[in-house]
Amino acid sequence: MADKIRFGVIGMGFQGSLYAKLLWGDGAVFGAKAPEHGVLAALSSRDEKKRAGFAELYPNVPFFTDWKEMVTSGTVDAVIIATPHKNHPELTMYCLEHGIHVLLDKPAGLHVKEVAAMNRCSAAHPDVTFGMIFNQRTNPLYQRAKDIVSSGELGKVRRIHWTSTNWWRPDRYYDQSAWRGTWGGEGGGILMNQTPHQLDLWQWICGMPKSLYANVEFGLHREISVDNDVTLVAEYGDGVTGVYIACAHDIVGLDRLEISFDGGKVVITENGKKGEIYRLEATEMELNQSMEMDRVKDFIQGKPLVGLYTVEELSCSEGFGLQHTLTMENFALHILEGTPLLIPGVEGINSLELANGALLSSWTGQKVSLPIDEDVYLEQLNKQIKNEGLFDILS
Repeated sequence: MADKIRFGVIGMGFQGSLYAKLLWGDGAVFGAKAPEHGVLAALSSRDEKKRAGFAELYPNVPFFTDWKEMVTSGTVDAVIIATPHKNHPELTMYCLEHGIHVLLDKPAGLHVKEVAAMNRCSAAHPDVTFGMIFNQRTNPLYQRAKDIVSSGELGKVRRIHWTSTNWWRPDRYYDQSAWRGTWGGEGGGILMNQTPHQLDLWQWICGMPKSLYANVEFGLHREISVDNDVTLVAEYGDGVTGVYIACAHDIVGLDRLEISFDGGKVVITENGKKGEIYRLEATEMELNQSMEMDRVKDFIQGKPLVGLYTVEELSCSEGFGLQHTLTMENFALHILEGTPLLIPGVEGINSLELANGALLSSWTGQKVSLPIDEDVYLEQLNKQIKNEGLFDILS
């Protein structure tokens, strides 16, 4: 058996070029070496003008203007798909059906109906690996948070609060490509393009809520038609709630995740670089029932309460590109050695479900149950695409 997976990259824009760079081993700026068990074997872009430039960067790496030709050429074992996301399901299913492993960039697609079909295709080809690039799952802070939730170390989850407003984008960002900031090109805005990673981490760590309600602003302070300001309220049942806030117009934004438990709290800040674990001296309910009023007065007055809790500080020094190479390496080792796959591709539907659900709630003005009605959502999305008048409606 070969000791390296031959990767082809489909889509050589900003993100695809990054993946090629990392596979080639030119990721020193990110503190990232090439994945040990992966190699750059081919490139695909519809833009013939890019051929000469990539030939200079990556000598002897074949360049294809027809991605299907690359898939069937025998030069690759797996592909990384980094095209505009409206093409993701079509490309993924073609590759899976032709025995080529797929590592798909986020999001999985524009709407859950097409991604559900993609997942069925994956199930029909169990010997072909399908993974997603939700690279922040490699962050040890988020992994620790997931372990705490799963193990019950701090008791049951009570409340989740994520503020993700550090996604400032000016109009010139959306002007880069005709598909950006459009319903027909990317199926939405901040929920579909900027924050799928946070939505994936939310459901990966805490699970999927039963229902949600969202207030979404479209084109707020920007010349776009899609969402760029979101306040989402999620309900898990048994009194467990969550709030997710995101926007793309706050130039001094914030990234902060808080998960409150019966026995403490987990806080992760600074784009996943710092964290704290707070452990209460007793459960909140026990403190509620036993704390003397003199101590309560101190609490109300903001005086330090010595011994109320302990704090464990966490940090993560992983660079941006290192997370991606770790994802590629895990994917390659899964194919070669059966290492558990950190990010199964079929899980890509979950963050999309949250994004689609938030948009549907805003469009209808109602709380929506999860999973959403696929046909109702597609009908609503097509209304937005038709009104926009830039792309054909979706089937």
